[in-house]
Amino acid sequence: MEKADDPCSPFKILIACPSGLPPSQVSVAFGERYDRIPHLDSSLEDSISEIWNQRLQTNSSLFNGRKFRYGGSTLHSEGGSSNEDSHVCLNLGLTDYRTFVGTNLSPLWEKFLVPAEDDCIRCRHTSSPLGNGAIVETSDGKIVLLQRSNNVGEFPGHFVFPGGHPEPQELGIECHDHVKGFEDSNTINGKVSQEMFDSIIREVVEEIGVPPESLRNPVFIGISRRELNVRPAAFFFMKCSLESVEIQDLYTSAQDGYESTQLYTVPLIDIENMTSRMPGCHHGGFFLYKLMLQAAKGDKFITDH
Repeated sequence: MEKADDPCSPFKILIACPSGLPPSQVSVAFGERYDRIPHLDSSLEDSISEIWNQRLQTNSSLFNGRKFRYGGSTLHSEGGSSNEDSHVCLNLGLTDYRTFVGTNLSPLWEKFLVPAEDDCIRCRHTSSPLGNGAIVETSDGKIVLLQRSNNVGEFPGHFVFPGGHPEPQELGIECHDHVKGFEDSNTINGKVSQEMFDSIIREVVEEIGVPPESLRNPVFIGISRRELNVRPAAFFFMKCSLESVEIQDLYTSAQDGYESTQLYTVPLIDIENMTSRMPGCHHGGFFLYKLMLQAAKGDKFITDH
């Protein structure tokens, strides 16, 4: 198996949970302390607005939506090898699409990085919105992949797993000072944690067209970050009760089918030949899936920060 710590790897594994964690073992600490820290270079900060305005001139339909910002995570494993004793806490702040375009997607993205071993310090000036992706296994044992449309902003034509983002707007969160309908931080954290799981089901349903009742409860398998513009994504595994041919039929009327040009249901062995055409974070998602398969054969709980 390839190694996640290979210096030439297109991804870095930020956390790996090969046994797969249900919602009861994944929590969130949501707060301003995990927001992006502005860079001291004012000209670099000014470039964020400049790049966004340039993008608006070529695509007036761009929407500056709120996103959850990844600010690190903590893994607790009480007994060491028992999945039931393991717990992950994700540290999340707020960011937006405009800042993502102006930092992570900027031609100057490397200038926003801090020379540091600690990943949270290294990326403290980047937007780093947390994306998500799902390894969906069909009832006939294949994995669902999409080929992205040539009209999308990131990685046109590349192969990806179904996914997108958990959405603050789904919870009525617009900013830290005005969080609607929540009495205390524990309630907010619980709702954001549930959105991590609700959003991946929502993305799979919208992108490939399967009914939600065909999907088993997802489990969290980790977070990978692509090395190119340091974009993080949380990955989940779920089984679908439908066969490949049924999913292909449903895909033709998927709500968000315009984001991709084709759906593939692929045997595990064939995905290896497709990873060079994946964004680094999705390549990392496939690595996390292979760790899960190893764990299912009896390997112990693994972490890699």
